Amino acid sequence: MFPARILQRFSPILRNSLMSANSCRYVSTELVSTQVDDKTGIATVTMNRPPVNSLNLDLLREISGALDAVEKNKSKGMILTSSSDTVFSAGLDIMEMYKPDQARVKEFWSTLQEVWLKLFAAGLPTAAAINGHAPAGGCLLAMSCEYRVMRTNFTIGLNETQLGIVAPVWFMGTMENILPRREVELALTLGKMFSTEKAHEIGLVDQVVDTKEEAIAKCTEFIQLFARVPRMARDLTKQVFRKDIIASLDREQDLQMFLYAITQPQVQKGLGLYIESLKKRK
Repeated sequence: MFPARILQRFSPILRNSLMSANSCRYVSTELVSTQVDDKTGIATVTMNRPPVNSLNLDLLREISGALDAVEKNKSKGMILTSSSDTVFSAGLDIMEMYKPDQARVKEFWSTLQEVWLKLFAAGLPTAAAINGHAPAGGCLLAMSCEYRVMRTNFTIGLNETQLGIVAPVWFMGTMENILPRREVELALTLGKMFSTEKAHEIGLVDQVVDTKEEAIAKCTEFIQLFARVPRMARDLTKQVFRKDIIASLDREQDLQMFLYAITQPQVQKGLGLYIESLKKRK
């Protein structure tokens, strides 16, 4: 269960009907699919916004809806992954922040807050099958899960300072929930990206595998550890551990700080230069 005092429930926008096949229930939207294994009761939520699962408003809305649906269906746990072979999520979509429409950018950031709250405070066990690169917002999603399994030869980290952006306090707190404070400070001030192997060495990811299938299997094993643990006791214990980080997010204040930061001329200039550099790579 999600804490009622913190979370608001939003009905998922599901465009396709519920289908049964091979002992699985499968729900698909334009950008997110959710498959629930009837044998394990575990839901696998897959991001599918090619080419790199950039987190724009539309994708965030559908992730939020998928998390609501998984909770409503009383799944035993949730695995978050990507349909891409090389990218888990490339992070926040720069185009949402460059010369933004004010109404849309407010909803964009508010929806990101909702997704983080739902994922970080989820009562059910959560795991991330990181089957590709996970910078910035992609790293945030993975860290918000309780367990992380990552494929070899990829990178993960909060690299915001490399783009002239300061990661919000709740991004910082999410990483500090996993790593020692000093390690987090160095990682964030440097905007450091860790290789899969280094991330495993420092504890940012829990296991390293070669394939997505192995990652899903390891995530399933983790979630099944809680099969005989009363959910309410597990949920409340998790809330105690995470309550200070959750409380650190003052949503309105955070929104105003975000709007102020991205409208600064030097930030807009930096985003513009970054967009131009991406165009030259194509």
